[in-house]
Amino acid sequence: MKKRNIIKSVWIMTILVISISAFAAISPAQVSLTAEGEQLKAHYSKMMADLREEITQLEPKVDEKKKAEFTKQLSALDNVTPVTKTVMGNEISVKYGPGNPAFAEKQKEVLSAARAVMKDIDAFLGGEKELASMAKFALLTHGTPERLAEFAQKGADEKTLIDKLLNDDKLVVQAMTMGGASGGHYGQAMRNYTAIQNATERSGEGFFQVWALAVSLQCTGETYVYPDVPAAESLVKYYLNYLKAYDDGILDPAFSKLGGTGWNYRFVFPDSYTLEDIDWIRKVLRNYRPDHTRLEYRWRYCRIVRTDIPYTSSVKRPVRPDLNLSPIQDFFLKGGICGPRAFVGQISGYAFGIPSRRAPSPGHGAMAHWTPDGWTTVLGPHFYFCKNINGMPPMDFLLESQAQQDPKGFKQVLMCEWLGEALGETAPRDYGSSGGLWRLLGFYKRQAIVEDLKIEDVGTTGEELAESNVSGEKEEIEQIEIPEKFRTITVAEDGTITIPVAACKSPKNGEKIRFMESIDGGIQVHYSLGSGRPELLNYTVDIPRAGTYEFTANVCTVTMDRQFLLRVNRRTLVDVDIPYTKADWMDIQPVELELKEGRNRLSYTQKAPNKGISIKHFKLKPVRQKRTDLQSN
Repeated sequence: MKKRNIIKSVWIMTILVISISAFAAISPAQVSLTAEGEQLKAHYSKMMADLREEITQLEPKVDEKKKAEFTKQLSALDNVTPVTKTVMGNEISVKYGPGNPAFAEKQKEVLSAARAVMKDIDAFLGGEKELASMAKFALLTHGTPERLAEFAQKGADEKTLIDKLLNDDKLVVQAMTMGGASGGHYGQAMRNYTAIQNATERSGEGFFQVWALAVSLQCTGETYVYPDVPAAESLVKYYLNYLKAYDDGILDPAFSKLGGTGWNYRFVFPDSYTLEDIDWIRKVLRNYRPDHTRLEYRWRYCRIVRTDIPYTSSVKRPVRPDLNLSPIQDFFLKGGICGPRAFVGQISGYAFGIPSRRAPSPGHGAMAHWTPDGWTTVLGPHFYFCKNINGMPPMDFLLESQAQQDPKGFKQVLMCEWLGEALGETAPRDYGSSGGLWRLLGFYKRQAIVEDLKIEDVGTTGEELAESNVSGEKEEIEQIEIPEKFRTITVAEDGTITIPVAACKSPKNGEKIRFMESIDGGIQVHYSLGSGRPELLNYTVDIPRAGTYEFTANVCTVTMDRQFLLRVNRRTLVDVDIPYTKADWMDIQPVELELKEGRNRLSYTQKAPNKGISIKHFKLKPVRQKRTDLQSN
């Protein structure tokens, strides 16, 4: 096996280990109950049995002919011929789901037959009164009496949390509508939710409450990110950090408007990244590449992968062990294969409140994230060809994200499913190809929502860049208007000359040079990563007196060990070291230049191979003047 493939395999195994570890953290553990625990289990079991009896009495009559037609059309799905597709160099057989055109066409007929059945049960689907009972039954079934009892027997506080949940019909319905607690750990979810609510009153109102509940349901391990900090305590820190970022206008404008049932808020917190890395990547995007924070949503924030994390194999990690960088910071130094690129893409969205997930596929690590038009996979193949996403088959995850946009319709989805659970039906399999009647109707109600709302599949983003730095997509280079005040060279009382970066001869955006508005409202330029033909920034500066001047540049970088070339009056070439600022704004070490009186020309260019750098301004500070000038005074 080639070295490149070995390294790639290591990264893929890393992704799998993380995924397996996360799954193991929320998988049902063997429950050991005390005598009190056994009593609680019996209590919850009776509650569940009583609710099951109540719910089964609600089963509406279904027209037998319509039911038979639905069953007939459903059985035809098994006769669809699989198709073979090549994905990331691997041949994959696809039978079920939209990835097989023949299956997708046949499933339209199944959906039509399902609609005919659902039309006859409108009264049942509109039964708001029954919703609370069904949701509580679903919670008890998912959480299991054993697991609920195991948590409640730990003490009075834990039992109070379970009682509080089960006695709050509105909260139960809301929690189950948003997908329930990961792994069925409702005790930990309530501990999380209560801790967040105690930390800030705002978490009990509007989207703040939806967000608080959603992340509490999603992150139900005993710890969250920090292995030595209890999950609830850690989640409070994340919630308060994000709340401040929201108040400061740092989070994406869409953060408070994710809409639907609130399900998307489950995925706004990172799956494995520290707050230190979250704060750092915010600084990277806001200081170093603020233009990425304003892109259309497919590439917003995660564009940093395309511009600054090149696809590079055989990178020895960590690149600079002496600097004690986090893995995310380390990835910026040399780039990496699919894993590092997916990780940076994920955290770039997480940091600004964009729901994101890992989206691995055979032999490849990629990501998926939310957009106002729906979820998209990024730097990898379509959902059709991904593996497990958040514990769900990938196309089921995509369908869920689409159907959850309709809160009223999605409650009808759940009523069908919960009735099927009460009746002991099997869950749908192979993208709605088999399963119990009512649970299948729930699946096809999802599809009906998507069809009725005309929700389109967003598709992939940057699939051609999955294992490449070259895109066939022609990038449109936008120009910006730069007000004159940002192009004016100024002289301070001490003689220091400030040269705004936009004061160059031609402040136009090109392949490597991009002028952009800074987060603080000024103008900065970014000289992008990449080799090839360099581009120049040319400046003409009037110097009042000849002499020696200290030249500095105000820069922001995320890489190291690079220089730029400064040409002075065409004849003098000066190599200038570029500091590693870790995404802060910083002045370079002063470089002394001999300048003549009158017009001087300064030209800036990056050496190849380049690394990205952002610049706000240059300064020339007089150190000493020519002796003839001093004598004349």
